[in-house]
This record gives sequence, C-alpha cells and structure tokens, in this order.
Amino acid sequence: MTLRSFWAELPVSGRWLLASTVFQVLGRGLTLPFTVIYLHEVRHLRLDAAGAMMALIGVIALVLTPLAGALTDRWGARVMVIIGSAAQVIGVGQLAFADDVASVSLAMVFIGICNAGGWSAFNVLISSIVDGPVRQQYFGINFALVNLGIGLGGVVGGVFVDVTRPATFTTIFLIDAACMLIPIAMMVGPLRDVHGRSEVPEEEAGRTVSYLSIIRRPGVAHLALIGLLFAFIGYGQMEAGFPAFAREVSEVSTRVIGWAFAVNTVVIVAFQFFVLRKIQGHRRTRVVVVMTAIWAVSWLILGASGAFAGTLTAATMVLVFHALFASGETLFQPTLPAITNDLSPAHLRGRYNALSAGSFQLGAVAAPLLAGFLLRHAQSAFFIGVLVAGCAALALSALRLERQIPAWVNGVGEHESVELTPSEAVPPGSGVV
Repeated sequence: MTLRSFWAELPVSGRWLLASTVFQVLGRGLTLPFTVIYLHEVRHLRLDAAGAMMALIGVIALVLTPLAGALTDRWGARVMVIIGSAAQVIGVGQLAFADDVASVSLAMVFIGICNAGGWSAFNVLISSIVDGPVRQQYFGINFALVNLGIGLGGVVGGVFVDVTRPATFTTIFLIDAACMLIPIAMMVGPLRDVHGRSEVPEEEAGRTVSYLSIIRRPGVAHLALIGLLFAFIGYGQMEAGFPAFAREVSEVSTRVIGWAFAVNTVVIVAFQFFVLRKIQGHRRTRVVVVMTAIWAVSWLILGASGAFAGTLTAATMVLVFHALFASGETLFQPTLPAITNDLSPAHLRGRYNALSAGSFQLGAVAAPLLAGFLLRHAQSAFFIGVLVAGCAALALSALRLERQIPAWVNGVGEHESVELTPSEAVPPGSGVV
C-alpha cells in the first residue's frame, strides 16, 4: 500500500481526523520535553517531587480509566474526546501559573482526566472509521503525525524556553492549552456525525460485561502487561526519566533536549510509512520483540553518555539515543492498538482500549517515581539497568501473547469477526460495569 492509495481508501471523516492530529499535539510538543525541567528548575520542586507530580497524572488516569471505558461504549468516543480535550485545556492552563505543590497537583488532576478517556477514546474513534489492513496503516501514520507535531513543538520550545525567564514557560503552556481547542472544534464541526459507538448485538442485549471477564479472555492479560511495560520503559521515561537524566547526568542543555525530540520526530516521520510496508504480513508480536532489542541498545547508549557529561560527545549520544528510540517506536505503535482493536468486539472497544490505557497509565505512574528517586540518589547506572531488564520482560510478554491470540489478530491470515461468548458476560443486574 502506498501513501496515495491509503489516502484514497480513507473516508472523509478519516481524513478530517488525521488532518487534525498534527495541530492538536503541536502544543504538547512545546511542553512535553520541559515539564519536569519547569517543575524542578523554575518552580523549584525537588526532582523526586517533580517526578511524583508527573506520576499523579497516571494515578488519576488509572483510577478513572475503567469508568471512561464504560462511558465510551455508552456515550460514544466523540463525546469522550471532547471531555478529555476540555480537561487538558484546563490542566495545562493551570500549570502555566502553578507555583506550589497544591496548584501543580490540581493541574495534574485535569491532565489525568484527559489521559483517562481522551486518548483511548480517540483510538476507538479511529477504529469506528477504518478497519482491516487500513486500520494498522492508520495507527502508524497517525503516530507519525503525532510525532511531527510534538517534534516541531520540541524544537520551538527548546529554542524559546529559558529557565532564567519563567514567563517563557508560561507562554508555552498557554499555547498548549489553545492547541487543545482544535480537536474540540473538529468534534463539534466536521466530525459531529461520527459518534464512535457500536450497537450491542441482539444476542448480547441485557448483558453487562465486566472488566474481569474481559481480562480473562485469551491474550488480554498479556496485552495489558505489554502496555504497562511499554509505558514504564518508554513514554513514561520520555516525560520524566530522559529529560532528568540528560540534564542531571549527561549535563546537556535544554536546547539539546529539544533537538533530541526533533531527531525523534525526523526518524519517525521519515521512516514510519516505510516500516508499515515492511511489517505488513509479519506477526505483530515479533515486530515488538525487534523493538525491544533496539530500545535496550538505545538506553545503554544514553547511560554511557554520563561518562562524557557536559561535552559534545554526551550531546551527540543523547541525540543518537533518541534516533534509535524513535526507530523502535515506528515498529511498536502500529501493532499494539491494532491488536487491541482487532481482538475486541466492536461494542466493547471502549473497555478494551480502557484496559490498554489503564495498563499504560500504571506504567506511567511507576516510571517518573522510579526516575525521580534513583536519579536524585545518584543511581543512574541502576536506573539504566532496570530499563534494559524491562525491555527483556517486554519481549518475553510479546512471545507469550503470540501463543494466545488468533493469527489474523497478530497480523497474518484472514480476518475473522470477534464475538463475545456467553461465558464472558455476566447476567443482567450483576452490578458489574
């Protein structure tokens, strides 16, 4: 499949949704690499306290994600995207002026509300618009566009922000809030008819499906474990562990950190569609295993940069780390969402994606706590060792998942419909959501 044929196969709503992605994450790119730096060096929170504030986002999201998944199935993904985006606007707007733990905590609560429902609901919205092989392509290309927006924002932010001028940080957080208004405008405008909700099959009417019954389905528990490990060694560390390590251990400037995120973006945008063509027809779980090997090498390179702290060599190694990390991301991002949404019945996608998001949030809670504690206590080598061990655990989990899911869900073979068996539902009136 070429980019042109992919675009031709998209319905109009899919094109609108894809086109909105860059703009809504552009503001996030301005703030993502610098939030921990802002809390620690501008608002003068201790490094472990800053890590705890980042973890609070994951705690709130983790608590609310089960409810958000059920509401996505009931109200539709479009409504939940609107709610999540509005919460993000409030959260980053509050963070722009937060100057103590209480005000930072309030901001993180609203950002956590967004993470609980907004992103998983967005995946459900995608799955309601496209299916089959195009779905995997869409997830991959959407991810490349997300990174394009974040990378451009990171470059601008790295040049603009200055820890000696707090107003520069206030500005980027306010821009982030303004950019999050774009998905709201899309949902009430050209995408107002895409509700992202599937009707319950007649044979399932009156039955309430529990999260416990879902997680007992073949492959779901390992899918959740993969999401947890992925967040713990990946994105959870990108927001907290990487910037803190680069500043405190590698001793590079905020500008280098911004350029590192730009390198990440260039690699993803340049190679994502090429990777999508190469992995098509291959087992998605094997693709994840290759990714874990690449990530392990990247973390080892970042760890080695500490031996050259404050030098051009350290800065170069930080950039190489992000280039390798990005190449791993191009392998992973088209796979996990595709497996999740292919495995789930259409009317339960909200809860399946909520389980995936919840496991991700759990990893996002643990990641900054670990990074803040270990780096504050000068345990940088142990920090890197934990992440490399996490890569190995992720690879083993992917191989176990491979034995539990149908071949077509794993990216090979003919597509089949997914039906919920009576044993996987609980009777009406059970009170389980």
